[in-house]
Amino acid sequence: MKKHKAEHFRIHNFKRRYDAKEEKFIINIAYETAAEPTPRTIAVAEAFGLGLDQHQQFVVYDNVELKIGKKDVVYITGDSGSGKSVLLRALRRDLGEQAIDLAEVKPEPDKPLIDTVGKNFNEGLELLSRAGLNDAFLFVRRFRELSDGQKYRYKIAKLIESNKQWWFADEFCSTLDRDMAKIVAFNIQKVARQMGRAVVVATTHTDLFEDLKPSVHVHKRFGKEITVNYYRNEMAKECSLTKEMHVEEGTFSDYKRLSIFHYRSSRCPPPRKIFALKRDGELCGVIVYSYPPPTCFGRSKVWRGSFSELQREVSTISRVVVHPKYRTIGLGVKLIRETLASAGTPFVEALAVMARYNPFFERAGMQKIAESKPSRGVLWALERLHSLGFNLAMLGSVEQNLLEIRRVGKAEIVKVLETLSKREAVVRKRLMASGGVYPTHEAFVKKIRGFSDEKLAKALKTLGFLAQTKVYLFWKK
Repeated sequence: MKKHKAEHFRIHNFKRRYDAKEEKFIINIAYETAAEPTPRTIAVAEAFGLGLDQHQQFVVYDNVELKIGKKDVVYITGDSGSGKSVLLRALRRDLGEQAIDLAEVKPEPDKPLIDTVGKNFNEGLELLSRAGLNDAFLFVRRFRELSDGQKYRYKIAKLIESNKQWWFADEFCSTLDRDMAKIVAFNIQKVARQMGRAVVVATTHTDLFEDLKPSVHVHKRFGKEITVNYYRNEMAKECSLTKEMHVEEGTFSDYKRLSIFHYRSSRCPPPRKIFALKRDGELCGVIVYSYPPPTCFGRSKVWRGSFSELQREVSTISRVVVHPKYRTIGLGVKLIRETLASAGTPFVEALAVMARYNPFFERAGMQKIAESKPSRGVLWALERLHSLGFNLAMLGSVEQNLLEIRRVGKAEIVKVLETLSKREAVVRKRLMASGGVYPTHEAFVKKIRGFSDEKLAKALKTLGFLAQTKVYLFWKK
């Protein structure tokens, strides 16, 4: 018997032209699979009375026409094996250098995230924040240490960085739990629409329609059956999960449960009021309003009064914490906006570092009043530490500081802090955590020389905090 080749081959026709009037690509695709018969497939045909043409040809697309623009969000759904990936790959291949696929992103697993995105520190922070990795702890973690959802968000940051017009993703969010899939879908359409990019995703899951809010929905069934629907290309303003959440008065135990997810110490000033964001009993976020400190940069531009008036009239937002699972869907804005009027005072202030990279306070209705940059003395100290081999991005880690102190030697670090103390009394006070008392330089030197390695590491963490650019925000009824 003559041997038959088992090689499979495909017959397809893919044409794309641009309609300037509609500002859309008109795409025609005809696609069928075929295979030369093998001895066993011939035996099947004989046993069941099949014609070989029934076995050989399978039409997947029969001159289907699609209209897709450079800013569309395209959602391709259907059963496994129905031909979703065929369409996605054909589009990706045709667009060439204009496009990037999520699968083409090759992470560097052993480097901190902040070192793998963006041309510089600020651009890296912005890219990670836009993709939903706006947690200070995550900036210094490595790709291999991330959860599946965080890995997906990281890859979105790389799509943004690529500056390609078309973003593709096959098996979109198929490995994620469905809550996380909805969050990722909401986030990618939001970023793409803000940037004027196109997104083309394929998946068996049909539960992402509300959060992805596609302008083109292709539903592929088996054989050549297909449904194509077009919608207005507009951003989904709210994640579907947000609609299941409500704000209620909370407790300090609510804050303690989420405090581990805040980049600052779990300790915060005595609370005036606490509000919790919940979803079917699940704690999703918390906001803490505290009594205001006696002094704060920027306040004099919008409020003046006695200390007793300050305590009576002003509340300070000391913590806003959203569970990492639910970040990037606007819950920080929701917490602030829905509680400002319930803080119990006519004025509310906030001092924030992340507000520089993620202006959620302003989106919630607060006004940016002033920005505080690190002093010359602090900048000098940072330069000196950098020359000693310190990674300045890691100053917030006491453990990392301990390693560096033991490597460099305690005397070198003390020398830097002593010189800084001569220059700036305010910094001296903060490094000693001396409350309202301004210690003398001599007292500072005596105390700092007696610091244990761990206390010195904590002082460096404080120095790292003083190096941050902070934003002062204000709200009034």
